[in-house]
Amino acid sequence: MARKVAIYTRISRDDEGDGLGVARQRQDCERLADLRGLSVAKIYEDNDVSAYKRNVRRPEFELMLSDLTAGLIDGVVSYDLDRLARQPKDLERLIEVFETRKRLTFVTVTNDIDLSSADGRTMARVMVAFANKSSHDTARRIKRKHLELALNGKSNGGPSPYGWKKDDPNKVDPEAARHIREAQKEILAGVRIGTIRKRWQEEGIGRPREGTKRMAHHHVELMVTSPRLCGYRTYHGEILLNDSGEAVIGEWDTINTPEEWEAVCAAVAERKQANPAAGRPVARKYLLSGIARCGLCHNKIRGQINRLWKPGSKASKYSYQCSVVNGGCGKVGRVGEPIENLIIDLVLEEQRRRAAEDGSPTSAEWPREAEFTAVSDDIKALTTAANNREITMSSLLQLLPDLERRRDELKLERGRFQREIKRTESVSEGIKSREELRELPIERQQEIILHSLSAVVIHPAGRGKRIFNPDLIEPVWRD
Repeated sequence: MARKVAIYTRISRDDEGDGLGVARQRQDCERLADLRGLSVAKIYEDNDVSAYKRNVRRPEFELMLSDLTAGLIDGVVSYDLDRLARQPKDLERLIEVFETRKRLTFVTVTNDIDLSSADGRTMARVMVAFANKSSHDTARRIKRKHLELALNGKSNGGPSPYGWKKDDPNKVDPEAARHIREAQKEILAGVRIGTIRKRWQEEGIGRPREGTKRMAHHHVELMVTSPRLCGYRTYHGEILLNDSGEAVIGEWDTINTPEEWEAVCAAVAERKQANPAAGRPVARKYLLSGIARCGLCHNKIRGQINRLWKPGSKASKYSYQCSVVNGGCGKVGRVGEPIENLIIDLVLEEQRRRAAEDGSPTSAEWPREAEFTAVSDDIKALTTAANNREITMSSLLQLLPDLERRRDELKLERGRFQREIKRTESVSEGIKSREELRELPIERQQEIILHSLSAVVIHPAGRGKRIFNPDLIEPVWRD
């Protein structure tokens, strides 16, 4: 009776995604099994999976070891030993199974090694050690090549990032760039990345993985905050600096200016600081939640659904209620829609009046630009002096950290300044009516309200039949 064996195939990189490499291995292994009179019970395939990288888990390799241990298969056929293991620890796990279960079969297309014998195990350990060194040398050469490409402002190859043409990573894709700029404008106007991600998924924007519309939150965040957008070259996630301490500029076309990019990054960083609990939902369902306050106890009032409301009924769908649970007095409550409509109309009228008085907005200049330039020039001069051996490396390392810290602080301040300018420009851009505002994401609606108001005080209506009285709604305007 033929022994039941498994075929294991693996390839580290499948750039085309068609699995031809593992298919060729499988054909050769099947031919070898037939010549040896072995019955192939199962095929384990790890396509596009590295056996050298320590942090990579090979699911089919793990399943194969489990099935070997459980006795479901009686051996393994592989194209070569290095398809199974390039790390000594993986080989030792395989050897342990062969030591535990005697008479297991192990054959490869290139050469046979008897893992059940001491000599065979020694030979296998030597071969894996050389394969590991070969992978290490290759990784070192590739790393050096990527660094050289980065310093020259070139891409490392691979798929084009979203925002650039698929067939030319140096040319901007106009449609994708428009989506990115619109998303950035929304972020500056207060819209959450999660809201943008949801819309992008519904509309198929952002090059989601084939066969799915889902995109991770951090992928969308990277698309709108990547340093590549303004031309900065990165290396291992950090902006790469040249010998003069200046950012290396890539050879591709840009989507943002550095000032626009800094403004978006500052807005995202500020949102994270305001909500450090990652993953906790912060979106509000009601326009004035957290903005409205009780006229008696001055506690914040939040919107809540009216449980008596049903589609087609005359009852209000939601209301604003001072809640005892949230520390309020519980004595003030009001139907939601009339209050929101009143506040929206007042805010839009105030913003139209202000726009007419101020005229067309002008681009303000950051008042500390000269200081930032001076610090950057000092860093460049020190680095150049050290490269020319005009000062010692010890002197450079004593002077450089304080200057770099000052530069980074000023850059962050400039980003916040630019964010505020861009936010002011985009917060109510193109909004002419209550209906247009209502179509925006709730975060942007709130940002428009908060641009003009710091709070809305809801005063008690008293007893009897409650007819909406706008005089009991007090908007608190910003100076």
